[in-house]
Amino acid sequence: MAVPILKQGDYLIGSIQSALTDTDMIDFRSTLADQVGKNRSRAVIIDVSGLDVIDSFTARTLQDITHTVKLKGAAAVVVGIQPQVAFAMVQLGLYLDGVATALDLDEGLALLNAATAGWRARGR
Repeated sequence: MAVPILKQGDYLIGSIQSALTDTDMIDFRSTLADQVGKNRSRAVIIDVSGLDVIDSFTARTLQDITHTVKLKGAAAVVVGIQPQVAFAMVQLGLYLDGVATALDLDEGLALLNAATAGWRARGR
């Protein structure tokens, strides 16, 4: 199942609506990295509010995605981790080290607007 990626201004928003296979996660990672370059995006939001579970592969892939888009010059944030999912991740020792997170899409946009404000001031 392909993850829809929406372009909103200088940002891309990927919304994972249900559990994905490992292959789907890898495809999402590749597609999102390609879209950052094609659209010259400043930031990426990955919405995981539709997930009831984040397993170790998904957590690692989310880290990979955010690090990949950062290397391509864009900021990234993961939004919408459900409370029960966060609790389970902590219990399992799954942390998103180095990954910016926000409560929801609104907070994610605010975080990215603040993070990219300097870029906008410099005309990027």
